[in-house]
Formats: sequence, C-alpha cells, structure tokens
Amino acid sequence: MTKKKILLAEDDEDDRLLFCNFLKDRDDFVLLHTCENGTEVLDYLNSIPENGEFPELIVLDQNMPKMNGSQTLQLLKNIPRFSKIPVAMYTTYTDKRLMDECYLAGALTVVTKPISHKGYHHMMNDLNQLIRN
Repeated sequence: MTKKKILLAEDDEDDRLLFCNFLKDRDDFVLLHTCENGTEVLDYLNSIPENGEFPELIVLDQNMPKMNGSQTLQLLKNIPRFSKIPVAMYTTYTDKRLMDECYLAGALTVVTKPISHKGYHHMMNDLNQLIRN
C-alpha cells in the first residue's frame, strides 16, 4: 500500500508534535512536510517543481498567524496548480459560520482537533475514506 502524503499546517508546537507522532503509527499516511502558517504553506507548495512530490492531502489549522486556515484555503483553491489538492480544515472550535465558509471555499471537510490517540485514529480513518471517494 502506498502511503498518502500529508502537508500539515499547524502553528502550535504541541499540536504539531501530537499529530506527527500519531502518524508514525499509520500505514496509510506519511507526513511530507509541516508549516506553521498559511504563508509557509504557499511558499512550500510553490517551491515544488511541476513533476515534484505534491501532498495528497493538506491539513490546515484554522487559527494560525500571518494567514489563517480559511484564508489559505481560499488562496489554494484559486491557484490552478494547487486547486485539486484535498484540504481538510482542522480547528479547536468549529461553528456553523466557519464550516459554511470553508465548505464554500472548497474544503473537503472541517474537523475538530482530537484530544486523544483514539480521536486521531478516527479522524484519519474518516479523512482516508474522503480522499478515496
């Protein structure tokens, strides 16, 4: 089985470490790169050559400095080179306005950050199913 490559954008070091450590136990995903804000996401993606290794899923934290998740999502979906990469919004608190905004901008899903290993397991299973479809 080929592992799906993830780009994670998360400014909180503890949350980033938790996510990265969790992925080590998965045989379906591998962490391609991490960024701390939306500006770094765009810089990273722009640095990949046309025939380079693009992520198969981008997980964006909503609350990041410089450029938050929904701003980053909107930019990504308006750049043809990146618009087809599935994006999951990943946030501590979801409300209807944020969810509507993200889905309208093209998010694959909006998920609340898990607080346990089991929660991460369920979230990644759900993301894997969404990417397959």
